[in-house]
Amino acid sequence: MKFIEEVVVDEFLPTVRSMLAEDLRERGFTQREVADALGISQSAVSKYAHGDVARHERIVADARVRELVDRIGEGLAAGDVTPVAALVEIEVLIRQLEEGDLLAELHEEAMPALSAADVEFAVHDPDSGLRDRERVLASVRRGLRTLTNASGFAGLIPNVGANVVECLDDAATVDDVAAVPGRLVDVKGRAMVPGEPEFGVSEHVATVLLAAREAGSTARGAVNVRYDAETVERLAASYPTVKFDPERATEEAVAEAIAAADLPAADLPADRDEGRGGLVLYQTGAVGVEPIVYVLAPTAVDAAQIVRELL
Repeated sequence: MKFIEEVVVDEFLPTVRSMLAEDLRERGFTQREVADALGISQSAVSKYAHGDVARHERIVADARVRELVDRIGEGLAAGDVTPVAALVEIEVLIRQLEEGDLLAELHEEAMPALSAADVEFAVHDPDSGLRDRERVLASVRRGLRTLTNASGFAGLIPNVGANVVECLDDAATVDDVAAVPGRLVDVKGRAMVPGEPEFGVSEHVATVLLAAREAGSTARGAVNVRYDAETVERLAASYPTVKFDPERATEEAVAEAIAAADLPAADLPADRDEGRGGLVLYQTGAVGVEPIVYVLAPTAVDAAQIVRELL
C-alpha cells in the first residue's frame, strides 16, 4: 500500500527542491542563502548542486512545475515572495496535480489497483485564504519597489506620509487591507519604508479605498500622494478624477462624490482583466486637513505604476 502523500514526499518534493536550489544558485544565491530560503540544510543544498538527489523526469518536464519554479525563484530573489508564500504556491500545485493529474498518474503506477477503481482524489481546496493574503502582500511589496526605486518619488510624499495598499477581493474592513505600517516618509529626499507590509495597519488610505469600492469601484490597490493642481490635471487627462469633501466622514464623502460624478460604468470599476484603468480621488484640504490625491487601480502595482508616470 502506497499513499499519494508518499509519492509527493519521495518523488515530487525532492525534484522541486532540487530545481529551486538550482534556480536560486543561478540567480546568485549562496549555498547558505539557498538553504535559508528553502528551509533545508546546506548539506542538502550541496547534494542538490552535485546531482546526488535523483529527479523524476516527468515532474521536471511538466510545464506547470517549471513555471512555478521560475516564478518562485524570481519572487524569492526579488523579495516579493516569502517562504510562506512559496510553500502555499507549491502546496496548491501539489493538490491540483493530485486530482486526476500527474501525481495521480504516478500514484496509480505505484498502486496499479487504483487504475481500476472509480475514485477521484480532491483532498484539499486550492482556493485558500492564506494564498490570497500572501498574493496581496506580494503585490504591495512589488508596488513599493516600483515607487521607492523611482527617482523623485519622495517629492510626492505628503506631510502625513504616503502608503501603498491592496485589499482582498471580499474586503469589508481595514483588516482586509494590506499596507505599510507607519506609512512612507521623505527622509532627505529618499522614501523610507518603516516595515514589511501587513494587514490592518492603514486606517487612512484603506478607508478611502474601501469607500470607493462601496460606491461601485472594483479597484483593490491604492497609493496616496501630495496634492498639487498640476498633478490632478495630469492624472485627469488619462483617468476619471473625482473631488470629495475632506470635512465630512470619508465613507460618506467619497460615496457621494462618486455618485455625483455620474461616471460611466466603464470608468468606475478598475479591472485590469477587462482593460480598465485607474480612478483618481482627491480633496483640497481644510483646517487641520492636508490636501491629498489618491490613485486607485486594479492592484497596488498598477496604482504605483500610475504614480510613477508622474515623475
